[in-house]
Amino acid sequence: MKKLVALMFLVLGTQLGSTQVELPTKFGKGIQAYGKDSTFYMKFGMRFQNLFSNEWAVDNENDGTGELIDYSSNFLIRRARFKFDGYAYTPKLKYKFEMGLSNRDNGGVASEFNNGPKFILDALIQYNFYKNFSIKVGQGKLPGNRERVISSGNLQFVDRSRVNSRFNIDRDFGITLMNHHTISGDFIMKEVFSLSQGEGRNITAGNLGGGFDYTFRAEFLPWGNFKSKGDYSGSDLKREPKPKLAIGVTYDINDNAVRERGQNGSFIFDEVEMTRNYLGKTLQTIFIDAMFKYKGFSLMGEFADKQTSDGDPVVMNELEEEIGTFYTGHGLNLSVGYLMKNNWEIAARYTIINPDEVVANDETEYTVGLSRFIVGHKLKVQTDISYRDVTNSKNKLFWRVQVDLHF
Repeated sequence: MKKLVALMFLVLGTQLGSTQVELPTKFGKGIQAYGKDSTFYMKFGMRFQNLFSNEWAVDNENDGTGELIDYSSNFLIRRARFKFDGYAYTPKLKYKFEMGLSNRDNGGVASEFNNGPKFILDALIQYNFYKNFSIKVGQGKLPGNRERVISSGNLQFVDRSRVNSRFNIDRDFGITLMNHHTISGDFIMKEVFSLSQGEGRNITAGNLGGGFDYTFRAEFLPWGNFKSKGDYSGSDLKREPKPKLAIGVTYDINDNAVRERGQNGSFIFDEVEMTRNYLGKTLQTIFIDAMFKYKGFSLMGEFADKQTSDGDPVVMNELEEEIGTFYTGHGLNLSVGYLMKNNWEIAARYTIINPDEVVANDETEYTVGLSRFIVGHKLKVQTDISYRDVTNSKNKLFWRVQVDLHF
């Protein structure tokens, strides 16, 4: 063991000897390292989110007064992550590696994950092989709904909407082909195709369902690119001087999916003599989303629809016993915000989800948020309050406060 540690330090020292390390000149830019021969670049960053959440049930059953009952609260590290990105050998060969350290990031120990925590979020290599064509290989976010692809550190509210949490296609391991081109003038079109395993991140048990996931996405930017990739960042922090609009459409087919929400949720299986027999169905998901920004004003909308190929979300075994249910249905999410010149922002969100009747109850949620951007999304304080109207169940009231720090 001592020899191994000594060898590691020797190799590290050799690498540092040929590397130039730069400390950031400005908060939020990360620590950067350059190879002296220009064949290597790495940026290291760390971020965490500390959250205080409060929840009440709303009693409307007796006299309709809406009394708040069953209060609960929670202090937690919502996210804590290390992130490395850069290029190797040539700027055309980029990489991204991100790992989650909080329990919320890596929980879910099960045999499908080799009974270990799910530390790795992203492990991607991207190669720009021809003009505007690039290919990515590894584990990362699929090109699904816009709110999911937006980093959790760049959100307009404390967290994403219920439409995202119920219908998104999340991370997976596979291959992604990307292209972008100009149609005319400032009009830009982007196309993405992804082929992945279909069972989410950090799976070690193999392709349990036997099928694959196919994701197709097209994006249209009629007035050109946003500043600093603002089409994938909440709030108009750049205060776009001209109107900017992005419209995206995604179609995803998860062939013989064996998890309740495709890449997320519990695995669906029938256990016979200590052996798991995974049973699945093909899931089809459609996303339509848009982002608009202009002079501090931002508007984002998303529609999601997820269905099984046979129209029945319930999974039965050979004995006609119900062993699982896919989360199917549709939802709509709309959010709007205005960033004032003092970097305070007021925002509002309306979310409605309509799961299939056998899956869950309908929900409508209203959210109002307030954010103070100290150094953009890199250092901010956010709070929001939400009221959730649930059909055939008690309504809920939520109040959250979160501090976000990235460097």
